[in-house]
Amino acid sequence: MKNKNFLGVICLFLGVFCFGQDSLKTITAEPGDGILSLLRKQGVDPYEVFDEFVALNTDNLRDSVHLIAGRTYVMPLIKLDTVTIVDSLQIQAKEVKEIERTSYDIFGEKYKTVLTKSKRLEGNVYYLVSGHGGPDPGAMGMYAGKAIAEDEYAYDITLRLAKELMSHGAEVYIIIQDENDGIRDERVLEIDHDEVAYPDKTIPLNQLARLKQRVDIINDLYKNNRGKYQRLIVTHVDSRSENQNIDVFFYHHEKSKNGEKLAESIHKTFGAKYKKYQPNRTYSGTFEDRTSLYLVKKTHPAMAYIEIGNIRNKKDQVRILDPDNRQALAKWISEGVLLDFEGE
Repeated sequence: MKNKNFLGVICLFLGVFCFGQDSLKTITAEPGDGILSLLRKQGVDPYEVFDEFVALNTDNLRDSVHLIAGRTYVMPLIKLDTVTIVDSLQIQAKEVKEIERTSYDIFGEKYKTVLTKSKRLEGNVYYLVSGHGGPDPGAMGMYAGKAIAEDEYAYDITLRLAKELMSHGAEVYIIIQDENDGIRDERVLEIDHDEVAYPDKTIPLNQLARLKQRVDIINDLYKNNRGKYQRLIVTHVDSRSENQNIDVFFYHHEKSKNGEKLAESIHKTFGAKYKKYQPNRTYSGTFEDRTSLYLVKKTHPAMAYIEIGNIRNKKDQVRILDPDNRQALAKWISEGVLLDFEGE
């Protein structure tokens, strides 16, 4: 199956060695620094070492991806064709692992490299569907005088989620694809209509035909992967009154215990993240059954249907448009997926 269409399992490259803490360079974040700008200041390609920087400094980041001014951060070590990752829990003697790099064009030139972090999801199959696409941009909003569309942001978050799941060994199918749009760091994502359905099917104009096409693709793949652990995650951005600020919320099939557990695990992860990073704000996102939704009702894998926020609300737009926040959303969803599979 073609590299850009099928995202397969990544195997961990064996080989462990240790470095003393003093051999790792540190840098202090200044006000206004983001991870990308901080790495650029150090003369390295930020897209080459972004993931390992986050892994090195995970306990020192706000919302999993934001720097804190005045904090000291560890810079990744680069050795030949491998990048080192340090377990931040080991303070005095950090364990460093050589990891495999695999490239996938679908993520775009800047983010095409996937680094293996673990085998925790090895053998598992995940189907990821970003809402709308092709002739249907989905919910629309305005930001700084420019139109913004649901499908572009749902797709960007889906790509980021796919990369996270693959880094833990998962086999991932991205059901809606755009070969020209990899992971993007702009706030305003350009609207286009050239998305296709896996592997290269034209997306119909008719709404019911679009939904049926996705259901058929997913159910056929589900049948082909019978016997494997399989889950489906659908990502949408909602559209409500401009004054209505909403938290991320989740749906599942009313008769699917596994779907309920998946949705609940991701919901629980979001609640824990809000408690840690925004202790003065109560997380009001919910998870509930919603079998009336076509994809919830008709698809066979246990699934979670996620609504990221209200694209028309200014507060929710911060969550949706900021690329660091989109990365955090993908990271939190992936942690919920790990919680669902491994239990508490």
